[in-house]
Amino acid sequence: MSAPRVLVLGASGRLGQMLARHWVMGLAPVWQWRSGPAAPGRVILDPLQDRPAGLRADLVLGLAGVVPGRGDLALNTDLACAAVDLAAHCGAAHVFLSSSAAVYGPDPGPLHETPDPAPASAYGAAKRAMEQAALARAASLGLSATALRIGNVAGADALLGGIGDEPVQLDRFEAGHGPRRSYIGPGAFARVMAALMQTAHAHHPLPARLNLALPGAIDMADLLRAGDIPFLWRTAPESARAEAVLDVSTLGARVALPPARPAEIIADWRADCLRQGGA
Repeated sequence: MSAPRVLVLGASGRLGQMLARHWVMGLAPVWQWRSGPAAPGRVILDPLQDRPAGLRADLVLGLAGVVPGRGDLALNTDLACAAVDLAAHCGAAHVFLSSSAAVYGPDPGPLHETPDPAPASAYGAAKRAMEQAALARAASLGLSATALRIGNVAGADALLGGIGDEPVQLDRFEAGHGPRRSYIGPGAFARVMAALMQTAHAHHPLPARLNLALPGAIDMADLLRAGDIPFLWRTAPESARAEAVLDVSTLGARVALPPARPAEIIADWRADCLRQGGA
């Protein structure tokens, strides 16, 4: 079987750039940018407007989105539906949509894909609305689609992605620990994503909603300690969420997943930083 041609929308974002650094074999990615110079394997287009003649792909991965404080969150639905429409235009067999663990409510977890979630934040509500609209659009067009509820990807998260010169300020909860979250390193994220692309290309069924992270909860304090990253405790406000952990058993039945370990996630993140520096 030939390498699947994957149209990656939102290739200029953090997750897209991670994939570009790690996807070296087994796939034929086409990276979408809104502007910039022409380059092999790159297509310049506005996914909300452009439908270039002759553009073909086996799969579409929609990573473009709006995060809190960076624009109108309702655009997440427009961008996801545009990804579905582009998939139909390109003749793709499957479209993947970038969702978030934020769709889940205050339950600490493990959080499974099956119940209909009740988001606790505006961002989570926007991502849930995106899932509903885009999956319905895909069904109406006869396309198979999967909304990936992605946990924290090291380096694209608010913690490691925001490391600066000053010590990190970390919430401390009454039990004495920091925020506990589902995590995955950049290289592991790229490998899992590549495996999902191959699974879809082989026409193996995938669910409409799929959690994506490594199994287990990571205390952010342990992550910082593993990286020898200075941090200072602050008392967690009442609104802070102590734990949000994804149940990744559905993903694990399709892709081999090592357990989440702070030292290994930090090593993965630092290896990706070296790749980024050498790019």
